[in-house]
Amino acid sequence: MTKKELPITYDPLLVEEKWYLFWEESGFFKPQENSTKSPFCIILPPPNVTGVLHMGHALVNTVQDILIRFMRMKGHKTVWIPGTDHAGISTQAVVERHLFATLGKRKTDFTRDEFLTQVWLWKEEYAGKILGQLKKLGSSLDWSRLRFTMDDVSTRAVKTMFKKMFDEKLIYRGDYLVNWDPLLQTAIADDEVEYEEKASSLWYFKYPIENEKEQFIIIATTRPETMLGDTAVAVNPTDERYKNLIGKQIRLPITNRLIPIIGDRYVDPTFGSGAVKITPAHDFNDYEIGVRHNLPMINILEPNGTIDGKSVEEMREEIIKQMRSLGLIEKIEPHTLRVGISYRSKAVIQPYLSKQWFIKMAPFKEKLLDAVKSGKVKIVPKDYEKTYFHWIENLRDWCISRQLWWGHQIPVWHHKNDPNRMICHIEKGLPEEVVKNPTDWVQEEDVLDTWFSSALWPLTTLGWPDKTEDFETFYPTSTLITGHDILFFWVARMILMGEYATGKVPFEETFIHGLIYGKSYWRVNQDGNIAYASPKERLTFELEGSTPSDVHTKWEKMSKSKGNVIDPIEIIGQYGADAMRYALAASVTHARQIDLDRRRFEEYKNFANKLWNGFRFIILNFEENDKKAPPLTSDHLKNKIDTTLFTLDDKWILSRLNQTISDVNQKLQTYNFSEGSKQLYEFFWDEFCAYYLELTKPYLFSKTGTDEIRTNKQKLLLVILLASIRLMHPLVPFITEEIFSLLKDRFSDALPLDSHDPYLKEAITALTSKSCIIAPYPETIVPSDISKTTEEKFGLLNEVVYALRNIRAELQIPPGNFIDVYLIGEDNEVLELVYNNRQILHSLVRIQNIESSHKHDLLSAAGATAIVKGIKIFVPLPAELKAKEKIRLTKELEKLAKQFASIEQKLNNPEFTSKAPEELVEKARQTLKETLHAQSEIKSKLERI
Repeated sequence: MTKKELPITYDPLLVEEKWYLFWEESGFFKPQENSTKSPFCIILPPPNVTGVLHMGHALVNTVQDILIRFMRMKGHKTVWIPGTDHAGISTQAVVERHLFATLGKRKTDFTRDEFLTQVWLWKEEYAGKILGQLKKLGSSLDWSRLRFTMDDVSTRAVKTMFKKMFDEKLIYRGDYLVNWDPLLQTAIADDEVEYEEKASSLWYFKYPIENEKEQFIIIATTRPETMLGDTAVAVNPTDERYKNLIGKQIRLPITNRLIPIIGDRYVDPTFGSGAVKITPAHDFNDYEIGVRHNLPMINILEPNGTIDGKSVEEMREEIIKQMRSLGLIEKIEPHTLRVGISYRSKAVIQPYLSKQWFIKMAPFKEKLLDAVKSGKVKIVPKDYEKTYFHWIENLRDWCISRQLWWGHQIPVWHHKNDPNRMICHIEKGLPEEVVKNPTDWVQEEDVLDTWFSSALWPLTTLGWPDKTEDFETFYPTSTLITGHDILFFWVARMILMGEYATGKVPFEETFIHGLIYGKSYWRVNQDGNIAYASPKERLTFELEGSTPSDVHTKWEKMSKSKGNVIDPIEIIGQYGADAMRYALAASVTHARQIDLDRRRFEEYKNFANKLWNGFRFIILNFEENDKKAPPLTSDHLKNKIDTTLFTLDDKWILSRLNQTISDVNQKLQTYNFSEGSKQLYEFFWDEFCAYYLELTKPYLFSKTGTDEIRTNKQKLLLVILLASIRLMHPLVPFITEEIFSLLKDRFSDALPLDSHDPYLKEAITALTSKSCIIAPYPETIVPSDISKTTEEKFGLLNEVVYALRNIRAELQIPPGNFIDVYLIGEDNEVLELVYNNRQILHSLVRIQNIESSHKHDLLSAAGATAIVKGIKIFVPLPAELKAKEKIRLTKELEKLAKQFASIEQKLNNPEFTSKAPEELVEKARQTLKETLHAQSEIKSKLERI
């Protein structure tokens, strides 16, 4: 292979699509049928078909792909099952906006079937885009097993599970107070409500007591508009202020209705006035009180969130206006209100009384707790167990119905004349009763909560309710990777459904990762409002790493409005998929928040280039060239690596290789992706390239040693490079596959080849694989070669190299100039170690001569000294630099003289010494001593010159 045949720089755009197509067409993403190891299965958290992938998707899919590639290379029967989620509320909302923007039509302008046709068209378009983006990421998914949460298999599973729960009385329908999203006009579950604190008020209203002239009970409320639905006033029965009023009635202002004063221990006597209005149809706590006291429930809210045609805010102002005109406002106090916000639409949630479908959660509570406590499901990091237990301990019945068209329509028919008469039918066609009397029955219009079908994902992806071969082989799945924000939404519910359906938990482990935050940049405008930086400004700030003084920064969840979104497809186009994957893997710690800096992609693009350049240097030095060593041939690989020819750096790099292999295996198996990535980076860049490659150059360029030593070095380079690219393949699959392919081509005539050398055998076995994706993942090759002593010896030489480089910088010796080095000391063992391995120093630092001596009088010459492990390392100042150094030191001495005079003058001033703080005076005295010592040092150096 010649230089012309091998590009100087690595271009990801030339290889990524080629290799993905090769892997897919070769069937490498499917389970290895001849594997004798245990099955390993991951199910992809299905992305919503609402749009395109974001950086959060890129993160979770990178982590999953690292694991699946890792386990595939370790010989397990692996499968990673892809799919997409119909995302009922979100998809219907985005399609409604799309139809209005493109056709000027609303959902109500279509029949249900017509509207669903539009949603399916959207799904086909965006699911296709998402799958294409997953391929760009390098996701090694088995596309032959593609699922969708509303395909035929999923639909059958959903209906089967619903009927099973319905028949076992775990699903019920009833009037219940729900979290109502007025924008989407549907109920949402408790865990789909986010909370924000907002500045508001606490209004104190006077309610007239019936038959007692000018007598009032003062109630405190944060929601004046809901008084139209009040059906009682409640006080604590132990509150002496109100005991005598319990049982009386008040005349509700504006509505003129009579409502009772009741006693209930729920009421906090210290809040507000100690008396509260009870609106059972529009407050969760009031609902419970209403049930206990058999109060009427008056719904004042329309499905669109209005009250009598007015918005909640408008009605609030109207009520306050009327109460003020009636003289019934006692006072108003500032109050911070905790407001529920829809996780889906970001609308303010309204408690709303309506008929809904629910799953009884109490029967599942103990099993959900036991699944984690007993270790059936291991949560990593363990800290998230507390969050999980908190959710389970506070379970409420799960509202599973949604007032939507897009989703799994609930398979129930109601009798028109008897609402309590219902048929749950999941077979094809209509129920027999409906066929006989079609006008008497109507199908339930609501659809199931998206999380219902998502909770079945580990089952449906493997073919449940049928006992398919996949189900028998891969259930329970091996691990689940997801963000901490859906620990209860999804993880807990999958455990519930999996155990309920099969008696087994759906996965053995779940790794919970943090959420990605982007850096937002903003200024405060003259009007006091925040203005976020434009995308162009943001990119400039990120790449430069600095901002103007009037620009503020903050790490926040990625949001288009804040301008801190990073598009993964854009990053792939700019830096390559491997650079993005490595940056993400290196960012995945066990923390809840991942601050993603764009500069990390640049850093790992540079690492990909370093990997390519290291490979290019090695393979070109395997070729025949008059200026370099003889080529490495297939015949050479038949002979063992000669350990008697090993230099210290050979032993050191093999120790580091074996240790790195051991550590990286352990870190990937325990989800420690950031540490595993870091260790691979440091091994290849800081140890292999920065040190070992440099140390081999004198041998490869025929300057040092024999042909046997050179061949030995070449074999070691091949072994280390092959191990390195396979260690890195799960993280950076494209570039490692390209390098593997080129190495395989280079040594194809040597394969198959039986070698008795453990290192060559491991390397040759890898090269016999058809592709890097299925090549064996390195295991520790020779454990006994891991040597702390060897690493300490090399570490000592590294310290000497570091010291010499510092001396060169201190003496300002130009990079191209050689230096002489004197090693002076009494410790013969250390001195001998450094001197005997002086070739390492020669290779890493530009040195003319190295001498070992016990003569300390050498130190009197001009130069610089460093001490490492008791050895003095002295570098005399080269003759050609003495004049320049003399000028530099003279200037430094003049500067110190001025500094000394200034401090001395200050200390001789009584005004300063008597009035300045003691610590300031003492600091000045100390600086004077230090300046005097520095002057002495420089004068000594000038004398030596």
